Amino acid sequence: MTSCFENIQIPPCVWFEGGEKRNAYASMLAGTLFFMGWWFIIDAHAKYPSEMSNAYHVCGVFGTISLFMINSVTNAQIRGDAYNGGCLGARGARAWLFVGFVIGFASVIAACWILFADFVTADVPHHWPGVGLFLQNIFIFLGSLTYKFGRSEDQWS
Repeated sequence: MTSCFENIQIPPCVWFEGGEKRNAYASMLAGTLFFMGWWFIIDAHAKYPSEMSNAYHVCGVFGTISLFMINSVTNAQIRGDAYNGGCLGARGARAWLFVGFVIGFASVIAACWILFADFVTADVPHHWPGVGLFLQNIFIFLGSLTYKFGRSEDQWS
């Protein structure tokens, strides 16, 4: 039995097929997402400084730490192909990546919690500081994922 989609010809996509500029595009997109995330929180804090507690910025700082942790481990180290030395080997690289993802998810969840607990359900006149905090952490996490998984492995890993 044949499939209906066997005869469909799809042109190759430069982004997904690993074109020569894939790493540059992924890096630019990741940097733009990271910049936009921090821009949202800077805007929210500049516009409503009395409604933004300084403790809210901890979520963004941990999101940024997560970005560095996730992207400091190459895919070859995770697979165990190109790991030279170290006391933990590929397991240590996988644990480091896992902890980076946990910190990234935790910062997004904490920002969501702050958004709903302090801005949506509370009686505050403006919701933008909470939305800005949530968007900051979402964009930093998306930038981290874009930089980690958007680049091709044949260059720079």
